[in-house]
Amino acid sequence: MSYDFETLNKKRAGNSAKWDVKANELPMTIADMDFKTAPEIIEALQTKIAMGLFGYEEVPKEYFKAVADWYETEHNVRPKEDWMIFATGVVPALSSAVRRLTSLGDNILVQAPVYNIFYNSIVNSGRHVVSNDLIYDVKTHQYSIDFADLEEKLSDPLTNMMILCNPHNPVGKIWNVAELTKIASLCQKYDVKLFSDEIHGDLTLNETGYNPIFGLDTKYLSNVVVAVSPSKTFNVAAMHAATVIVPNANLRGQVSRGLNSEELAEPNFVAIPGTIAAYTKGHQWLQALKTKLRDNRQLVLDFLEQNIPEIKWVQGEATYLLWFDVAEITDDATELAEFIRKDSGLIVTPGSVYGGDGRHFIRMNIASPTEMIQDGLNRLQKSVRDYQNK
Repeated sequence: MSYDFETLNKKRAGNSAKWDVKANELPMTIADMDFKTAPEIIEALQTKIAMGLFGYEEVPKEYFKAVADWYETEHNVRPKEDWMIFATGVVPALSSAVRRLTSLGDNILVQAPVYNIFYNSIVNSGRHVVSNDLIYDVKTHQYSIDFADLEEKLSDPLTNMMILCNPHNPVGKIWNVAELTKIASLCQKYDVKLFSDEIHGDLTLNETGYNPIFGLDTKYLSNVVVAVSPSKTFNVAAMHAATVIVPNANLRGQVSRGLNSEELAEPNFVAIPGTIAAYTKGHQWLQALKTKLRDNRQLVLDFLEQNIPEIKWVQGEATYLLWFDVAEITDDATELAEFIRKDSGLIVTPGSVYGGDGRHFIRMNIASPTEMIQDGLNRLQKSVRDYQNK
């Protein structure tokens, strides 16, 4: 079956967080695709709506089976269905876990530069951010973990949770099994809860995919909480559906109590049929999407090499978000991003919002039709030259 990844529909403007911009502006920012979701999901939701009954919903066993089947088929790891809890989103689940599993004033560790909403979940809950900054190699344009620094910060008695981004947003890094095992073992050693956000796990452009942390040896899973969702994979963020996977029964009880007491475990009327359709019928659509994303990425990289070689791609094999080193152009990515928006209307995300060394980077969303990608690249070239010549 063929799928349409080339039609750009701007009718979302007005109530779309991404497209609520001026008429001449082009948003390549928020992690939201400009592709219609899989037709199999649309059909499932239309069937649900046609029933005309929108009362209280429960989570059936079919939902958890669909999640388990998906991970077994796509990632060669099958989480147990009784490990799972429904949640209304990965971020709500994370914030709930922060409040339920840690105390006011605790330290929560992240690995900057990292998804900026992690900071909100920590600070808004009265906890403190501690960062094990990723190490950037300017020669290879690759990131790695400073494990000595990680252990030192996990050993602090006030550090009671680590938030892992697996795969990593924004740098696109897929952590290997050895890295995940070392992280998990250190968290166990120092009695630190490990919350792994794996929302981008399906969006891998390599041959082998990513490594779900719940696929590690069970001896490393006693303090692990994992959150997954079809939202990024299928462009259904507004469906508000996620699954929290907690192998340890006692910890699962604590997480479940937190989600339920905060009313975050009750599905809306499209969450269940939409997720089941995605995970049972969305395999072919995902493969077609990955092909499109690979093509888009190559288009971007070829253009940059030929026209803006000062911009260096940080090679990552996950997400549809490209992380670019702009240090040869500026040491203030925020200023550059603001200039680009005013100059050409292109909107990219300044890396500074992600902490760490983000001031030297910008992030670009490439999950859009070819026409839009080319338009964005032309605008980027114009604005970089104008910035350099100002």
